[in-house]
Amino acid sequence: MLPWNAEDLTFDESTFSGVGRLFPLPNLVMFPHVMQPLHIFEPRYREMLNEALDGDGLLAMSVLQGDEDAHRPELCSHVCLGRIVTHHRLDDGHYNILLLGMRRARIVRELETGQSFRSAEVELIDDLYPGAGHDGRAELQRVLTERFGESLDGGPAVDDAMRSFLSDEAPLGVLTDLVSFAAPLDVAAKCRLLGENNVDHRAEWLIRWLEQAHSAHAGKPKPATHPAHDMMAPKGKFPPKFSIN
Repeated sequence: MLPWNAEDLTFDESTFSGVGRLFPLPNLVMFPHVMQPLHIFEPRYREMLNEALDGDGLLAMSVLQGDEDAHRPELCSHVCLGRIVTHHRLDDGHYNILLLGMRRARIVRELETGQSFRSAEVELIDDLYPGAGHDGRAELQRVLTERFGESLDGGPAVDDAMRSFLSDEAPLGVLTDLVSFAAPLDVAAKCRLLGENNVDHRAEWLIRWLEQAHSAHAGKPKPATHPAHDMMAPKGKFPPKFSIN
C-alpha cells in the first residue's frame, strides 16, 4: 500500500520537503495541470521511482540543456513537480507511469545524496496575477482560447464544450500551461514559459506566437490529403505517447 493517496490530486505545500527527485529528459518540458505517460527503464530512474512510491509520490521533471553524455549534464533552472497518478511494473522490471504536473519550481541547488539519481533543493513558484492587468484578463483568455482553437486540426470549429471550459472555467494560468504544453514550440521557448510565473506575460507571449505562426502558415497551400501536417497541429494525438528515459 502506498504511503500517500494516489487519488488525491491536490498539492499540500505544507507537507512538501523542499527536495525534488530530478528526472531530466532532453525533449520534454512538463507543465502543471497536464498528464504525461512515462516509460522508466534505466536502473537509476527505477531507484528514483521506487523511492518516490515509498515516499511522497513526487518527481521533479527537469530538462537537459547540456551534453546528454556528460557525467552531470546541465539542466534548465526550472522544473515541474509532478505526482504519480498510476504506475504499472512490467515483467522486465521497467515501469509505465502517468504523471500529473502539479507545481512550478526553481532549482536552488543540487544535493549530494550518494544515490544514483540527482536530487535538488527546489523553491515552489506561485502563479502571479498582477492587479494592474485584471481588467484585460478576460479578453486575454478569450483571444488565447480562440487562437489555440485555430491551431488545432479542427480549426475554428473546435468542440464547443472544450472551448467553453478553456474560455470560461479554466483560470488563465491553467489555460496558458495547457497551451504551452500542447503547442509545437521548441524546448528553449517552453523552458522560458515554465520559468515565467506572470500569467499575463505567458498569455501575451503565447498569443503573439500563435498569431505569427498562423500568419506564416496562411500563405502556404495545405496538403490535400494530410491536413494533420498543419504546422500548428499538435505533435501527437491524445493520449500522448510515452516519453522514455
